[in-house]
Amino acid sequence: MTQKNWHTQRNGTCVTISRALPARFDVSASARFPVVARARLGHQIRQDMWRSLQNLRGFSPVVRVERVEDELLVTAGGRLGYPIARHVPEIIVDLLNDTAHRARWIKCAREVAA
Repeated sequence: MTQKNWHTQRNGTCVTISRALPARFDVSASARFPVVARARLGHQIRQDMWRSLQNLRGFSPVVRVERVEDELLVTAGGRLGYPIARHVPEIIVDLLNDTAHRARWIKCAREVAA
């Protein structure tokens, strides 16, 4: 799926990427990142979150990247079509805190910002 099929909403210091509008978080987790290209970081996180949760029926990813002072606050999660499975928030937290993923996302978003 290409990026053109995703909605990117920009509101001041916040970028929200979602498949459907309005963007809705039925499940979410947050993490802080250094300042890089917000939209690129959001798309990278969305891609890996989708890979981790693509078998979750009715799941539609949403990522919000907001600049807060000298860092970015990322909220990742999404819309669920069915009742939440207990393990879903843990999967998202683990993904956001995975050092290999974080390094790749930051590197990719820095290259775009440079």
